[in-house]
Amino acid sequence: MPRTDGRPKVLHRLGLLATAAAILGPALAWLRLVPALLGFALLALGGIVALVVAIATGVQAIRGRETRLGGMVAVLVAIVFVVSAAMGAGTPMMNDYTTDMADPPAFHNAQKLPANAGRDLAYPPAFADMQRSCCADLQPLRLPLAPDAALARARRVAERTPSWRVTYSDADSMEAISTSRLFGFQDDIVIRVRPEGSGASRVDMRSKSRDGKGDRGVNAARIRSFMAELARAQ
Repeated sequence: MPRTDGRPKVLHRLGLLATAAAILGPALAWLRLVPALLGFALLALGGIVALVVAIATGVQAIRGRETRLGGMVAVLVAIVFVVSAAMGAGTPMMNDYTTDMADPPAFHNAQKLPANAGRDLAYPPAFADMQRSCCADLQPLRLPLAPDAALARARRVAERTPSWRVTYSDADSMEAISTSRLFGFQDDIVIRVRPEGSGASRVDMRSKSRDGKGDRGVNAARIRSFMAELARAQ
């Protein structure tokens, strides 16, 4: 018969608390009741505690001691947490990507937004080598269109892209904000169009996260997706 002590009860309570944090963090952020970073922090905290509880619960089970519901639930939360973390492994610790590292498109309107007050929106030179090592495929798109037509096409694609909101447009560029569905993280986007040859245009893009030092590859994936859609659009 399994021996009982106070540990299963403690693990049970910690497991339930970790599970609650891991669920409430994303839920509250999704409802926009807490800032995105706070919601993510609650998820991370819950995941880390669940991982510790899961290991301790496993040790208890191996030793033939009692395990309770909270500990078993923590095992499931820990598995989900570890798998999610592994999905972002290998991406560089950067949150700003561009198709033109020599002359990155500059943010004009985004710099004036209250959410960016005091932020340096310049492309960090140190990111260039990191981007070359991971994302050499991020290249400008050349379109057989005059710049005004290319920019108009880019705007149409942007306006029908889920989670995007166009915030600014001038003669040769446009800016937008992308908001993630779950946590509500916001990233700033700028698209620049320049003439290239007779009747053709070069389109460059930059995508930058407002929060965090790394983005798990989200901005690079956004550039790839948008450029592919822009190339297909009519």
